[in-house]
Amino acid sequence: MTIFKLRWLAPACAILTLTVFSNYGAETVPIDRTMRDFKTPQDFEWKSRPNSASQTVALFGDPAKPGLYMQILKRGPDDWSQPHSHSNERFITVIAGTFKIGTGDKFDKERTMSLGPGSVVRDIANQMHYDGTGPEGATIEIMGVGPVGRN
Repeated sequence: MTIFKLRWLAPACAILTLTVFSNYGAETVPIDRTMRDFKTPQDFEWKSRPNSASQTVALFGDPAKPGLYMQILKRGPDDWSQPHSHSNERFITVIAGTFKIGTGDKFDKERTMSLGPGSVVRDIANQMHYDGTGPEGATIEIMGVGPVGRN
């Protein structure tokens, strides 16, 4: 390839990349939402949790109602739960930050495991556990079948 052709390769790639990413999530064709539903971050309706700086958004379903649900939970720095259990299994994926998990009915920050982005946790029904976040907080995705109760 001649130098002349190479001079145009980088700018052409940059223009292509900017074009592709600038249209990310833009509606370009109609999608039948009864066949495939979706949400973009602009659609999220974040809600504050009572007595907490945490925020949650229900992506699909509702943990208080029968059926599959998926939600995202943002927790601030050094935010901890006390020992508790859930009536149904739940699956948690760490999206960002550090999520710390512990087991048992006695709260002890020193007896937790730190999990980073991409880690997956299975909360087993009716098993006592507690969790918290590192100094940067954490964002996790929770999925399960409702209705789910907390004990």
